[in-house]
Amino acid sequence: MPRVPGALPLVGHAPALIRDPFGFFLSLREHADDRGLVRIRLGSMPVYMATTPERLHEVLVDKGRWFEKGRFFQRLKRLAGEGLSTADGELHKRNRRFLAPLFGAQRIKDYSLVMSRNARRLSQSWQPDQQVDIYKEAAAYSIDSIAMSLFSTDVGTPAVETIRTELPVLLDMLLKRAASPKILDRLPVRYNRVFDRASAQLTGVIDQVITTAHAGGHAEEHDDLLAQLLRAQVHDDVPVRLSDVQIRDEVATLLFAGAETTASTLAWAWHYLAHHPEVDRQVVDEVLEVVGPDRAVTIEDVPRLTVIRRVLDEVIRLHGVTFLMRRSTAPVTLADVTLPAGTEVAFSMYAIHRDPEAFEDPHTFNPDRWLDPGAKRSFMPFGGGNRKCIGDQFALAETTIAVAEVLRDWRMTPAGGHTPQQVISAVARPDRVPMTVRPRNPRTQPAEQLNSEEDRHAADYRRQRYS
Repeated sequence: MPRVPGALPLVGHAPALIRDPFGFFLSLREHADDRGLVRIRLGSMPVYMATTPERLHEVLVDKGRWFEKGRFFQRLKRLAGEGLSTADGELHKRNRRFLAPLFGAQRIKDYSLVMSRNARRLSQSWQPDQQVDIYKEAAAYSIDSIAMSLFSTDVGTPAVETIRTELPVLLDMLLKRAASPKILDRLPVRYNRVFDRASAQLTGVIDQVITTAHAGGHAEEHDDLLAQLLRAQVHDDVPVRLSDVQIRDEVATLLFAGAETTASTLAWAWHYLAHHPEVDRQVVDEVLEVVGPDRAVTIEDVPRLTVIRRVLDEVIRLHGVTFLMRRSTAPVTLADVTLPAGTEVAFSMYAIHRDPEAFEDPHTFNPDRWLDPGAKRSFMPFGGGNRKCIGDQFALAETTIAVAEVLRDWRMTPAGGHTPQQVISAVARPDRVPMTVRPRNPRTQPAEQLNSEEDRHAADYRRQRYS
């Protein structure tokens, strides 16, 4: 098994990964053998990296039943507890069983009303020729959409404000913390103090919301995600409800999984479309044909907006999940290499989706590559197997609706002379994406005027960002 050179005593390749994570991930393919495997060290721990689409599929799908989440996700249990993203074995099966109906087609249709309203509210908050940071805007839209799907009433108002403030802080720190030795968590340095404070604030406000919901009969009177979790049974044949800790873990999981990925995808999509006016024109023409100039975008429109889907797939390919790990629960063979139980296996979808043997001109934005049905064979944007992202249809609806609603009203032009830089996090998100927004039509107001209540919220959006 080849090894990546440059490992240091005690820390291994962790400094190289932290110093230039994207370069490090892309370089792994050069060191791997023809089986698509190479060994690195994180601290003193050996980690086997899968570097090709074939090996990734083997780990996630073909041999997925012989892997659990592993060290990376264990380091996240402080925040997500035993939620779906961190649980293993029977606990994961149980969690997935009761969560799956919450993301069925009818539920996504219900949540899409929140998405559409928030996208129109975001569009309504801008003024002609205003300069905005599109990543910041997308993050607010994403957090609000998941939070309002979780908490449809005033019971969640305190949580939404705290989530807006604290969730970005935690997301910025998660990957570095997960890749670092656990002993560093105890050092009395500012980094740890900021992380611990944000973590305590977020989990505390979720606990507060759950307590308030119980007291107010929320589960009996409402049907948002929180109410469904409050009503959920641990087993179909045993009338035992989830504990408050279990509910908190799942709420935290949904927030972490749903916020940053959507914000990053939207920001990069608007960035690329601003630099590719011919694709931007195709998007707008399709929206006008499918939806029209005024009607709100609905869940029924989403599968018909095929140009937007190709744009989103290309953005996720270029700026997707950066680094994940699995641990073998029994001896397992990858290619012709047998790994013992307890072996840590890792992969970077970011690097694998830029494999030149799988994707022509892999670093180039080209949505039309997805016109070839064969391109999907090497593409696993939401993972695969029994760990495939349960919220994939939620995310696709959320991003498609936002792209359609916003670009129908506004033309975006890069502003400020800044080229967005990738920042290492759960996904390869942009640092900031300054844009000048200009009305696409002669009117200065976006499509479908909001009612007075939504006008107030749009004004709140504007004050929060630009006052």
